[in-house]
Amino acid sequence: MSYYSIKEIEQLSGIKAHTLRIWEQRYNFITPKRTDTNIRYYDDSDLRLVLNIALLKDNGHKISRICTMQQEDLQHEVMQLMDKKLGFSDQIQGLTLSMLELDEERFEKILSTNILQIGFERTMLNLIYPFFQKIGILWQTGAIAPAQEHFISNLVRQKIIVAIDGQMVSSSSFNQKYLLYLPENELHEMSLLFSSYIIKSRNNKVIYIGQNVPLSDLLEIYENHNPDYLLTVLTTSPPINEVQQYLYKLSKSFKNSKILVTGHQVVGQDMDIPKNMILLNKLQDLIEFTDSKSKL
Repeated sequence: MSYYSIKEIEQLSGIKAHTLRIWEQRYNFITPKRTDTNIRYYDDSDLRLVLNIALLKDNGHKISRICTMQQEDLQHEVMQLMDKKLGFSDQIQGLTLSMLELDEERFEKILSTNILQIGFERTMLNLIYPFFQKIGILWQTGAIAPAQEHFISNLVRQKIIVAIDGQMVSSSSFNQKYLLYLPENELHEMSLLFSSYIIKSRNNKVIYIGQNVPLSDLLEIYENHNPDYLLTVLTTSPPINEVQQYLYKLSKSFKNSKILVTGHQVVGQDMDIPKNMILLNKLQDLIEFTDSKSKL
């Protein structure tokens, strides 16, 4: 079980600490616990309650009514909202609740509805990526357990793989050939998978070799397939003090291809980007790049 300060509850729910205190006094809907030194704190059940209340309040329910509802009725109201077309911020709240409660049915309903209405790519860009940014905050505050993060990440990963499999690219008429990989000790695959979907959906051929690829293996595959572009995502590896040398080594090893690089280890790090490399600061950069090449 995790414990939260009122500031952390504010950050996660969007409800100001001052407002929470007023609600506590006026409606007595939540009672913070106190440590032996009289410091107030909240637990997982309190967080879920506040997230549910925030979702209902933002969709027109009066706080005076919400705070009189039984837990079962409150959850029922929230599930009814999930059946309606909500804004992305509301749906991110819904995804957060599905993660905290390991609720695959709620997750599936939100995601499938969006994919049908706006397509897979826009769902990823407008809903899933902002949601993962929120997961980052939850990690920082210790609000979620590894099992909860793995639960939701694996569900998203499955969706991306299904979407990739649905993209048919003719071997005789594709635009460009891309080789996608992650360097040694790099296991964060989600961005690389979605990049594969973006590239393939523009009628490009993708050679996807995935996680933890030694440079020697990469060189061998490169020589056999001669891709037009390489793409890699540096999230945690190489270590930040080794990234610059790794970029130089890549540039020298693959002189005849453009190398697309992105990830926390290079974006905003003031790296010297070699001439045959392109730094992608965000996913939209990849979309614009592949769109421009597809029109040639």
